[in-house]
Amino acid sequence: MSDVEYVLTLVLRVEKGARPGRTVALEAAARGVLAILADERSVGEGEWAEAMTAWQDARIRKVVRRARGIEWRRAAALPGITVTSEADSTIGEGGTPEAEVRVFPPVPLDEVPKDLAKLQVTGTDLVDEEEPGVPADDLPVLWVNPGLEMSTGKTMAQCGHAAQLAWWALPESARKAWIADDFRLAVRTATPTQWAELLSADLPVVQDAGFTEVVPGSRTVIADHPHLR
Repeated sequence: MSDVEYVLTLVLRVEKGARPGRTVALEAAARGVLAILADERSVGEGEWAEAMTAWQDARIRKVVRRARGIEWRRAAALPGITVTSEADSTIGEGGTPEAEVRVFPPVPLDEVPKDLAKLQVTGTDLVDEEEPGVPADDLPVLWVNPGLEMSTGKTMAQCGHAAQLAWWALPESARKAWIADDFRLAVRTATPTQWAELLSADLPVVQDAGFTEVVPGSRTVIADHPHLR
């Protein structure tokens, strides 16, 4: 394990007067993490492979920032992957704004590009215009702990962790199927009863280190993928 701490940065596009819904932002973050894990540049002899390995061998630290206008365009010019999650039947028919998230390959903490490092971490508290609908039975779902209060940015990072834990736990055939399905997934907040049942189901669960917003050891998100049942 390397002594150098790596961080993976996710940037959420939040334009003035066009804030995305909370749920689609969480889903975009999770899909962005999956996209970079599966990208050919992240494995084998790929240009990001060494950094991705060093990051995954240590604490999978993620930081979520926000950008708009010229800040977003500068961030989008850096190497990375942009994922867009649109409102669909799982969100409602009211036209919830789409969410754009760009995920960047991990770098040492002191080497974060200046165009990313200067972006604000706070200010990503979002709301859904409509209550998210019930996910399809075959859809992977990331369930958020109903007993915790977390900002949107914090929850995006936790959903990214949960998606990554699910990815690690899946067999290769299931990973390929998820890639082919464009990493389709849903994020929902569990009811207290659902949460208790999920905890007993032996599914991947994020246990946070507690550096921000929640106490150490808090269980934040559970990844419920059909192939892990």
